Amino acid sequence: MKRTLSIFMAIAMLALAGLGCQFVNNASSAPQATGLPATATPAPTAIPVASAAPSMIQEQEALIALYEQVEPGIVSIQVASSNGGSQGSGWVYDDQGHIVTNYHVVEGAELMQVDFPSGFKAYAELVGVDPDSDLAVIKVDAPAGELFPLILGDSNSLRVGQTVIAIGNPFGLSGTMTKGIVSALGRTLPSDRESPGGGFFSAGDLIQTDAPINPGNSGGPLFNINGQVVGVNRAIITDASNATGEPVNSGIGFAISINIVKRVVPALIDDGEYDYPFMGISSIDSLPIDAIQALDLPQYTGAYVTSVVEDGPADRAGIRAGTRQTQITGLLAGGDLIIALDGLPIKNFDQLLSYLINNKGPGDTILLTIIRDGETIEVPLTLDRRP
Repeated sequence: MKRTLSIFMAIAMLALAGLGCQFVNNASSAPQATGLPATATPAPTAIPVASAAPSMIQEQEALIALYEQVEPGIVSIQVASSNGGSQGSGWVYDDQGHIVTNYHVVEGAELMQVDFPSGFKAYAELVGVDPDSDLAVIKVDAPAGELFPLILGDSNSLRVGQTVIAIGNPFGLSGTMTKGIVSALGRTLPSDRESPGGGFFSAGDLIQTDAPINPGNSGGPLFNINGQVVGVNRAIITDASNATGEPVNSGIGFAISINIVKRVVPALIDDGEYDYPFMGISSIDSLPIDAIQALDLPQYTGAYVTSVVEDGPADRAGIRAGTRQTQITGLLAGGDLIIALDGLPIKNFDQLLSYLINNKGPGDTILLTIIRDGETIEVPLTLDRRP
């Protein structure tokens, strides 16, 4: 699946006038009574309907209120490019007309139109993009009465199982609201920035959710139950598609955490770009038992270093990758196992990456706790910017 959820879709409306669905009241032409004895017809027995639980009614009212509160700040984005047209979602970031969306929604755009819920429309200009997080900022010239900035939450406070709500424009159906839960936190996906050694850098600290999102939801907000934006919907994983070949929701979607947005978007507005911290290592996120045994690692958790970028920050700090062959093809033993950053224990590479991009920048120094040849040591490392 292409790393994009945005689509351009025309929806044909079916006229109902000629379908024969006509209801006629024939009471005025009913036959007259002939004087035969009337037969009493027993009244139908009413089936009791259980009342909704107060908690359900309260949740329903909360969702209605949430939608009415935030809907004015959510927009549809129509994009024209040399490859044709596409569509995505976005939301109002501030009262200056800045709109947050996905990079892949506006990538290659030659013309961008923003449609507001009120019916107001405006062309937009590109302000800045971040291929690493898949974020972009565009700007419209709109009256103050059309700009309803959304309230930002704190993605660090999210917990698995928490209710979340997505609102956007799936398949061009503007203002669509769906509900689900936080399925997992701290996920990673490939970013849209190619790394010097081939492949792509990783985008981290993603929220996994089962709130239904589909093509066209890209760039739209993910809310907590209080109506605060906690993420920006980015991608889905699916093996299903509709009649036109577009991917459809399978219950596994991903959103960029709002704390990443808080770091990236101000930089995009001020400078047009954002610099990420760079360690210069590769790692396998989760090792199976046979790999752990082959590497002779003393514990199951940590980020095992599989390669080090030459003359990168990790190389200069003396971090080691594996060099010795094991019985598993392509798996080299002897590398460092990173088990903590700045004293914070990490279980895997996803946690390492989330910590870095949420808390550090180029030029910052971090303290790695590593296990090397059975010995635990601490190594300071000064971060660069991603090349």
